[in-house]
Amino acid sequence: MPKYLNKFKLKVNDKVIKNTVARAKERNVIIPTFAQQKNPELIPEKVKKQVQPLGLWDVDPRNLFRITWKNNTKTGLYGDVNYVELPSSLTGVKARIVGLVGKYFPTGAHKVGAAFSCLVPRLVSGEFDPTRQKAVWPSTGNYCRGGAYDCALLGSPAIAILPQDMSPERFAWLKEIGTSEIFATPGCESNVKEIYDKCWELIKERGNDIVIFNQFAEIGNPIWHYNLTGNAALEVFDKIKGPRSRMAAWVSATGSAGTIAAGDRIKHIHPHARIVASEALQCPTLLNCGFGGHRIEGIGDKHVPWVHNTRNTDTVVAVDDENCMRLFRVFNTPVGQEMLKNAGVTAEVIEKLSLMGISSISNVLSAVKTAKFYDLDENDILFTCLTDSAEMYQSRLVELATEHGTLDGAHALADFERFMLGEGTGDMMELNYHDRKRLHNFKYYTWVEQQGKTVEELNELWDPEFWEDAFSPEIIKHWDDLITEFNKQSGVLDSI
Repeated sequence: MPKYLNKFKLKVNDKVIKNTVARAKERNVIIPTFAQQKNPELIPEKVKKQVQPLGLWDVDPRNLFRITWKNNTKTGLYGDVNYVELPSSLTGVKARIVGLVGKYFPTGAHKVGAAFSCLVPRLVSGEFDPTRQKAVWPSTGNYCRGGAYDCALLGSPAIAILPQDMSPERFAWLKEIGTSEIFATPGCESNVKEIYDKCWELIKERGNDIVIFNQFAEIGNPIWHYNLTGNAALEVFDKIKGPRSRMAAWVSATGSAGTIAAGDRIKHIHPHARIVASEALQCPTLLNCGFGGHRIEGIGDKHVPWVHNTRNTDTVVAVDDENCMRLFRVFNTPVGQEMLKNAGVTAEVIEKLSLMGISSISNVLSAVKTAKFYDLDENDILFTCLTDSAEMYQSRLVELATEHGTLDGAHALADFERFMLGEGTGDMMELNYHDRKRLHNFKYYTWVEQQGKTVEELNELWDPEFWEDAFSPEIIKHWDDLITEFNKQSGVLDSI
């Protein structure tokens, strides 16, 4: 028997499930399995017919079936994984850099998948009762949006917690979706502890009336990305690879350590691929045990997430947030786009640059630095995640214009050459065994001293078998079996 497998298997509470099933009937909810999210061809045709006419962001329970990397926005159904390959004319490196596109998820960000994976297993097992409890989503941006959206589809009240300095678009959207309560905590992107403090405050006030879905500690977060995001990258690699292509790396901001877990899946198939963890230079937590505020929204820091498998991380990269902001303006203004056209970037590529939000640009710059650091060439393919799009940051363009003045062609060219083509290999660290162990030990100060974890639990996370069992196909099958039984009890699928 695998050592840790039972830690991830859920105990069923039939009494609570009875309440949740009644809510599902009332709301006409069918819950997709993880297998269906990975391969939408498994979705019943009668469900697809109800999905097809819906808008991607519509608050309709059938849009749970659009939590997949394979949405086809033209047909309203499904196709291949959505991705963009960025050419050398843009990146300045020979290596091929490919970004999985998060915009084509409901909410416009892939975090809706991680939120689903944290919420649904507890929902179908009876660990969470949506008829009497509120789901709390601590986040630095897109995760609480994803959680609020999932809750809206499932008929469960949601509480969002995020730093007050996040983009106004995030707060406006949370209000529009009907989020039950929104708490803006002090600080900016890197003020994660203040989010945790608010969680403890709510627990003290409300007790069992709430359930905290903390993405930084929820194993459902990396499990979803291992199985869905990791496999999406593998599918794209097999589609675009040449006879001598190498899977070179998975590059991801550490964030809540969900997205970076796709690298664990990739490395399982391609052992020589590297997992590269990215963060803001203004808050170099992994690089230098550092701290500070920064403007790369959605990646969090000042601590090592509980669910980060540091033993499997190969390289740390820090990116200057100023580089990201300047390039964001170049990519999303007519003057910048005209300059790129004159620099040899095709109109097709320029049109797709709006698929990158600020953290997406940071991921791409991290991939560029990685390609230069390891002397990668045209046979090397690096994968990263374009977590969300420019749509959520239009207010930042106004702020940049106020700060720097109106962008002209000369400054656009200077920004492109300096911050993209001129990106170097500084602020990087290749990890040895002891570096990885140091990052793992760093978890102690947040999670044991502050958040109630035990040393024994911390030591388990250093055991490779812990992650092998967490990512075991048996766990996803167990969760899918619970989902299938739940749908059977609700009878909504059979009634279509």
